[in-house]
Amino acid sequence: MGFYRCDQPTATVSAEPAVEWEETDCLLCGGRQWSLLLEGPDANVGGTGLWFPVVQCHDCGLCFTNPRPSLDSIGRFYPPEYPPHQVPSAKRRSRRPLRFLNRYRHPFSVARQELNWHGQGRLLDFGCGGGSFLERMHRQGWQVTGLDASDRAVQRVRDELGLRVFAGSLPHPDLEPASFDVITMWQSLEHVHDPFAVLREARRLLPPGGQLIVVVPNIDSLPFRWFGHAWFSLDLPRHLVHFAPWTLQLMLQRAGFHVGPIHMVRHSHWLRGSARLACAQSPQPERWHRLLTLKPVSRLATWYSYFTQQADCMMVTAHR
Repeated sequence: MGFYRCDQPTATVSAEPAVEWEETDCLLCGGRQWSLLLEGPDANVGGTGLWFPVVQCHDCGLCFTNPRPSLDSIGRFYPPEYPPHQVPSAKRRSRRPLRFLNRYRHPFSVARQELNWHGQGRLLDFGCGGGSFLERMHRQGWQVTGLDASDRAVQRVRDELGLRVFAGSLPHPDLEPASFDVITMWQSLEHVHDPFAVLREARRLLPPGGQLIVVVPNIDSLPFRWFGHAWFSLDLPRHLVHFAPWTLQLMLQRAGFHVGPIHMVRHSHWLRGSARLACAQSPQPERWHRLLTLKPVSRLATWYSYFTQQADCMMVTAHR
């Protein structure tokens, strides 16, 4: 792929106020040379229809959206009905994971094997969204705090769940050093403009031995190679950073963490979502794309991705 550097944004929005665009150096190593990996659309329901470039750093290999909406403009791409920001219904919140949901199916189960999963601990959920994880841990006796960039989501969690939640990102003026035993980032680190700064601050909020649990999509995955710009977890422009196992590990190490092994996580519904996007975006979809919209086929493909260490979701536990 040839060298790529965009001096001007390739897309604009006619609505007011105008989106402010910015070009960034590599978010991991500060490098200023990158190649275009692909361009993909805003595939969110009711999205803008704009396409966004994803580039890969020549020096460290990190992939990131560039150019991108600025911090002041990115909120325009999160509609009020954005699913992760919705507070689940009481019926859904009352459900408990079935016993057969093991580490091969759900990241919470992986975390239980590495974390002393008990009450009385101090937990910060970064990017808490609708607060379902916070509420679950609160019921188990944890002292929970949430943090989310969406003012609407924060207000809903406060009003409907009655939990301690702050609006904003890290660093945050209301959070003190060494004030949490565990920090979780469930598919939230890829949304931030400066993930390295967020991780450095997360380390400051943990005492020695404190744990950070990070779950992010894996761009070095079979589903990404199968679907390209139709990959469900590309989610442009809301996903600003696109991690591979080695770039996630390197960023955590440079932020001062002791990093454990990377675990692959299965999400067959992600694969079906990718297949549906691919079919919707093509006038003549591939037959195998249509097949992957079926649950039995997508589950087999997801197991194959998992066992070959090429699943499109990954998880790591790091220690201060």
